[in-house]
Amino acid sequence: MSESFARDAAETISRGIGRRDFVRAVAAVGAGAGIATTLGACTTKDTPQAAGATTDFDVLQPGQGEITGDHYLQSDPDQVLWGYVPTVHAAAVMRMKSGQTVTIDTVSHEGILEDQGRNPVEYFAAEGVDEGDVLQDAIAVAADYRRTHRNFDKDGPHVVTGPVFVEGAQPGDVLKIETLQAIPRVPYGVVSSRHGKGALGCKADGTPPAGITLDEVMPPVATDGRPSANPTQYGNVSTFTAVEDGHGVMSYGDARVRFPLAPFMGMMGVAYSQDREMTAASANSIPPTLGGGNIDIRLLGEGSTLYLPVFAEGALFYVGDPHMAMGDGEAALTAMEGSLRGTYRLTVCKPGSGDAPSVAYAYPFAETGDAWVPIGLSDPDGSIGEQGSDLGIAMRRAVVNALDFLETDQGMDRATAYAYLSATSNFTISQVVDRTVGVHGQIFKSHFAA
Repeated sequence: MSESFARDAAETISRGIGRRDFVRAVAAVGAGAGIATTLGACTTKDTPQAAGATTDFDVLQPGQGEITGDHYLQSDPDQVLWGYVPTVHAAAVMRMKSGQTVTIDTVSHEGILEDQGRNPVEYFAAEGVDEGDVLQDAIAVAADYRRTHRNFDKDGPHVVTGPVFVEGAQPGDVLKIETLQAIPRVPYGVVSSRHGKGALGCKADGTPPAGITLDEVMPPVATDGRPSANPTQYGNVSTFTAVEDGHGVMSYGDARVRFPLAPFMGMMGVAYSQDREMTAASANSIPPTLGGGNIDIRLLGEGSTLYLPVFAEGALFYVGDPHMAMGDGEAALTAMEGSLRGTYRLTVCKPGSGDAPSVAYAYPFAETGDAWVPIGLSDPDGSIGEQGSDLGIAMRRAVVNALDFLETDQGMDRATAYAYLSATSNFTISQVVDRTVGVHGQIFKSHFAA
């Protein structure tokens, strides 16, 4: 690749014109070193590089930069829900026709939560981020959100944007959600571990979860300040992560670790809860349900499709929990959380049309360019009663959904399908941190090519 091509590509990215996240640009041209080197000379920001803070591209403030959707939705404090998802009785904030696209500016909860001071300007300033590089909508949500009373110990953490009414959608249909773009809005993110949560969190009664000792709990029990009732004194741990050349960068001592970004929306859903109360337990934003929500499957980035059964007129689509990168399992509690601009095509699929996998009329189902993705949840009915977090249940449901798909949609007899799954399909833990835990499989499309 020529030096002039690298310079042109880098300048385009830094201006935010026709932009995608940097890692996609690197992959597209196949010579990331040339662009990465050139981009440093094209950066126009003057943010101090304290604590690894960086600006590889212009921050996407609300309304700025390229907006490609037929519709555009911002995260205004008087319209978003913080900690809850829309119920079937929610009022839509936007209407659109089936098959149209919508661009949504989402806000990450990390940096604005109560245990972080609920002041993103101050929080990120401590990491060397200039005030101008903090999103205006994040500042507004932190300061002005009033739609529901915030209880940090009870409510979900997520800022949920929507719902969008999709014309023609009725209960019994499927909403097909194609992710066309997932673009970082800021050049930084946060990964958090909180007491009592995550794969190694202490149980509510103070004992360790099965399989580890109290000394192996994370964060360490000695730092647990929850009895103070002041979230800023809880002793939770948030790890600031800079973005450099399409990679997340964490510093530890004098060393650093770098990993590639893979942005996706952790939460895409349709209204499911039948409760009228906005803060009903069944509408808490943490556990995923049959309506999707906080499903946290890292395969659902650009080019993916998520199919969700519809439970309300208009489907009432929403998004939240934007991720810049996540490992399967999401062990510590959060992914690398960071605000994204997402663009989605929303299409209503009717029963019998053949426009959606058969499984999707009763259960979430996904696909990528390479694979069909059956999904299993341990307790998909919401936070009602005793929440079930048995990965075995999630695994079995994912396998059953895979069998149903292979039998009904691919014409494979069930015994052969079962053998095929065992021979070649991957089943992976989606996440273990959302009360309702998840498993997803991959059935590779190339195996079925003519």
